[in-house]
Amino acid sequence: MTEEQSAAFDALVRDYLMRDPQVIMDAVAVLEQRQNQAQAEADRDLVTANLDALLDDGFSYVGGNPDGSFTIVEFLDYRCGYCRRAAPEVESLIEADGDIRLIVKEFPILGEASLVSSRFAIATLITEGPDAYKAMHDGLVALDGNPTEPALSRLASSLGLDVDAIFEEMESEEVARRIAETRALAQAMQISGTPSFVFGGTMLRGYAPIDAMTQIVAEERARP
Repeated sequence: MTEEQSAAFDALVRDYLMRDPQVIMDAVAVLEQRQNQAQAEADRDLVTANLDALLDDGFSYVGGNPDGSFTIVEFLDYRCGYCRRAAPEVESLIEADGDIRLIVKEFPILGEASLVSSRFAIATLITEGPDAYKAMHDGLVALDGNPTEPALSRLASSLGLDVDAIFEEMESEEVARRIAETRALAQAMQISGTPSFVFGGTMLRGYAPIDAMTQIVAEERARP
């Protein structure tokens, strides 16, 4: 176009958008939808590529129904407010369904207090077993204040656990290895925040209420 034609065209476009600005909002909505779809497809590829590490790393806690036909994987940090908010909703979902296996990935990312909490939880799993870990996990999610040594000692004692054995184990190379491997998995899956979930083949980055999680489970089960 000539300079005059280009100026006239620009004026027509501007006039049209000024008369109907909803067109811009509609275009933005379409763009966001396409971006979300592309992200979902990329996340599904990440799940497929890392499926073995997600479902069978040999050390992560497996709860819910261990023989359930549907698996949820959760990356969590005990100091994360949204992880704490999600905990009872995840529990309710699992109890109501009865056929969901839950795998917990200890992913401490919010500082030293988070790391101490995860090390103590993992040490409990190693020394006391999965039932004790579940009780400790719930206790750490609900813990008020910082996970100081006295606070952790009181929590472990209240659960009837061997406090000294847990404290000794939490400094072990095995605990450090498990955290390092989970961090490497999170990096491979481009996970940088908590909570992050994998529902079957779908990733959920962040908190969602129980209704949304229930819907994701239903949609995943309906996939061919």
